[in-house]
Amino acid sequence: MNFKSTRNENLCVKFSQAVRDCIPEDGGVFIPTDIEDLRRWIYYISKYTSFTSLAGSLTSAFIGDEFSPIICNKIAMDAFPFEPVVKQLDDRLFLMELYNGYTGYHRDYGVSYLCSYLETTSELNGGQALFLDFTHGGLGAVLANTLRGKKHVKALLVYKKGTVRGLEDSDLFWNGGNIYPVEMEGSEEEIKAEIAKVFADRTYVHDNALTVANTTNVCRLLGQVFFYPFSFAKIKERIYGDLYYALDAGNYGTLTAGLMSWKFALPLNGFIVPSSNALSRDGAGNPVILDSFVDISERSAVNPVYPANLERLEHFFGAHGMMLKNFVYPVDVSDFKTEAAAKELYIKYGVYCDEQAAKAYAAVKETAPDILDDEGAVVLYSYSHPAIHSDFSRHAIGESPEIPEILRYSLVKKELDRPLCQGAAQLRKIVEEINKGW
Repeated sequence: MNFKSTRNENLCVKFSQAVRDCIPEDGGVFIPTDIEDLRRWIYYISKYTSFTSLAGSLTSAFIGDEFSPIICNKIAMDAFPFEPVVKQLDDRLFLMELYNGYTGYHRDYGVSYLCSYLETTSELNGGQALFLDFTHGGLGAVLANTLRGKKHVKALLVYKKGTVRGLEDSDLFWNGGNIYPVEMEGSEEEIKAEIAKVFADRTYVHDNALTVANTTNVCRLLGQVFFYPFSFAKIKERIYGDLYYALDAGNYGTLTAGLMSWKFALPLNGFIVPSSNALSRDGAGNPVILDSFVDISERSAVNPVYPANLERLEHFFGAHGMMLKNFVYPVDVSDFKTEAAAKELYIKYGVYCDEQAAKAYAAVKETAPDILDDEGAVVLYSYSHPAIHSDFSRHAIGESPEIPEILRYSLVKKELDRPLCQGAAQLRKIVEEINKGW
């Protein structure tokens, strides 16, 4: 599978280059250019197909021109010692739990897949990869889990002071591990601006094998594509009409992954999402992507520190506004409706949910009656373990589930007892220190 830039139709690179370069030289973001038609394969899979088997087969379909099926299967097997859980709540509603990974959040899947891809391909072709990312703590916790034992991938992670968590002493670079955590003072925007200064020098980025672990990296995004055919395989024998997916938009990575699945010929009818400032409806009820008001030729280059999935969405639909109108359904959801939706999920189905899933379910209640046919169904995505958001659960329904022991450690704070990082110049020195240690 080849990839092009959202800002240059003539640019065409292989998957491996798109992953390593992260963003094209023209300042856009990578998207697939030759969409595979996987219709026969999608209809062949069944409820008995494991997530690793599905991911391995799809990886081979996507990048089989670069790596053998055995290598593709190894990437998937190493990435996913866990899999999503699909539950049927009633005749027309299914729940997809995506919090069964290392840290109880759906990002575990994409990050683990990206790390497995980089490690496996680096073993074959030589070289290494170094993540440079900002994190609130969750990304650091999942990278600690996914990088243990790996020899070709490391991470330089930048935290706001006092937010380091989920790391063991053995994970730390100065103890022989693969994580180099640093703390900085300032706001999130100020810290990300310092990281962006490092990425602004493309020669330096290339020479030091820098990349990011967020969904700007198309490999991280591909790891979330697997959610859709997996859930379809689990329920396809129980649905007979339209199929919609309901999910909180977040940074639009999972929505973009869903559109990629649709392009690969997965039979689905659309996406129901809570509105945001970036994706909403105008006075006439038409969906609007806010960024579209600025011509793409007049925009600054994509900053790899900030996921750029809205630009990917724009490119998917292009000038076909009518397609967007009949495929993506943004819904205004108030806090009151969100809490009421969480309460209904608990009382009616015995389901605890996080706030994002509650918002998505509230959007379903507003929109589904108008778009579902008589035999249609909705798959509701639940991103994170409800115990991680216990304050919301207690406020909405009066109680929350116990947090599993496997997730508890990812929330434990870590004291670094090291000097604060002072900005981009010092980040560069640390990058060079890490690369000397390989």
